[in-house]
Amino acid sequence: MIRNPYSSMASGGADKRIKMLIVDDESVICEGLHYTIDWEELGVEVVGEAYDGQEALRLVAEQNVDLLLTDIRMDGMDGLELAARLRQDHPEVQVVMISGYEDFGYARQAIRLGVNDYLLKPVDIEELTDVVKKIVQGIRVRQNESSGQEIKLWLLGMARHGTAYGKEAPPSLQGVQFRILATQLADFHERFANMEQERYETVQEAWLRGLHGHLEDASFRAVSVFDHDNLLITLLLSETRVKPKIWDDLLASAIPPLAPFEDGRIYCGASRIYENLADTADRCAEAARMMAYHVLEGRQVLLAGDDEELAAGRKLPDFNIAGTVQRLVSALFKQDQREVKTLVEEMFRFFRESRFLLAEIVKTYEELFALLRQRLRKSGMTGLDFGQQGQPDLNIYNSYAGLEAIVLKDLEELQRLIDKNGIDKSYWIIEKAKKFIIEQHRTDLKASEVASWLKITPSYFSYIFKQSTGKGFTEYMNEMRIEHAKDLLATTHDKVFEIADKVGYKEYKYFVSVFKSYTGMTPKEYRGLSVSKDAAADPNE
Repeated sequence: MIRNPYSSMASGGADKRIKMLIVDDESVICEGLHYTIDWEELGVEVVGEAYDGQEALRLVAEQNVDLLLTDIRMDGMDGLELAARLRQDHPEVQVVMISGYEDFGYARQAIRLGVNDYLLKPVDIEELTDVVKKIVQGIRVRQNESSGQEIKLWLLGMARHGTAYGKEAPPSLQGVQFRILATQLADFHERFANMEQERYETVQEAWLRGLHGHLEDASFRAVSVFDHDNLLITLLLSETRVKPKIWDDLLASAIPPLAPFEDGRIYCGASRIYENLADTADRCAEAARMMAYHVLEGRQVLLAGDDEELAAGRKLPDFNIAGTVQRLVSALFKQDQREVKTLVEEMFRFFRESRFLLAEIVKTYEELFALLRQRLRKSGMTGLDFGQQGQPDLNIYNSYAGLEAIVLKDLEELQRLIDKNGIDKSYWIIEKAKKFIIEQHRTDLKASEVASWLKITPSYFSYIFKQSTGKGFTEYMNEMRIEHAKDLLATTHDKVFEIADKVGYKEYKYFVSVFKSYTGMTPKEYRGLSVSKDAAADPNE
């Protein structure tokens, strides 16, 4: 995918004059070249005249000369030696050589030294003018490219690093008013994430052409950088003050269809208008923040302040994470893919209807997935350290459907692991057994009866029950019954033999024996201790 920033902004320094130095050991020739041609009309400023090569080198360094017009034959350092020194010390300086000698040897040396053109005396003014025009045009192109690249790097630094970037705006960046746009392709994961790089480059080019073409038709200048494959940051510049409504009306129609990719939509977040380029980092963050609210109503353009309007009265209801995890665990161990998908669809329907932002969904899902893995580990599962490394990239998964795809992918991997570990059947059997035990715990229930109800052998049931709960069937039943009995002793006035019957012990003495072995005291002693604690807690009684 395209990584290089792109800009269609003309350089702010486009009107800067090209600095030229005239060099000849005859002052009359220097003056003639200086005043015969209207250099100003060509966009050239003659910054001085030099009469030998050494003086020329000094003036080149002092005046930041762009173009040198020099004779080839001079006393001391001649034109060829001067060109060689310039190539070594000031390679950016363009050189036009003039000679009275029609000698191909000189011309060949001049070409090897990188001289731009070689003219013969007497100089034809029209020919010299044409040569200088071409050189000036080339210098301007390079200056614009250099200036544009500097601006793009600065803008990219502001977008990525914020105020910590700390660099001042390039001097060539001129304007009275500015605004930042953050644009993005909607439904990126579903439509573009798997597209071949070459084809995606054509998408980005179409994106840039459409956006810049409209803005520049409206007499705004624009410079854009890709902060991400699916995040374009654009700096708009106006050389005059424009009313906010004109800015807003422009943006309302500035985001075109993504031709020729009609199924692709672009949406935009726009910062407030500002006049101090030092505020650019904050405005970049503001524009990007606007886009988070796109999922709520699907507005194509969100202006600064729209987030407050969309957030007004938005109170997120609690999502039942524990209940959802319980239902997911059940569906996963049953290997019921349809039920898993239905649960995920219900979850995201809740998120949509409750107007969750994508980042809020990510946070909720992280909590859900952590609890889900915890429950699965308790069942004996291993190999659960997978899934998203860190938070998902919301520039890629920038829709409800994109995040839903992540959740389904994670749950499909869990189903695969459950199937691989081969514990799905036993886990589900034990879950059913636990529910049956709770319903029948007041009866004198035996392991063989539970196994019969489950239609499995008693020995297999005893094995998988111990593997799942860490306890034998009798121990598990006694713990559950004694906990129930402790609650009844502390909260009711029922007689002890009545409580024994309620929790499933038909023999009173056996109940007392089991109770004492688990608690270290008889049921009556436990009740007396509970009463004493309650009295101490409420001294008014």
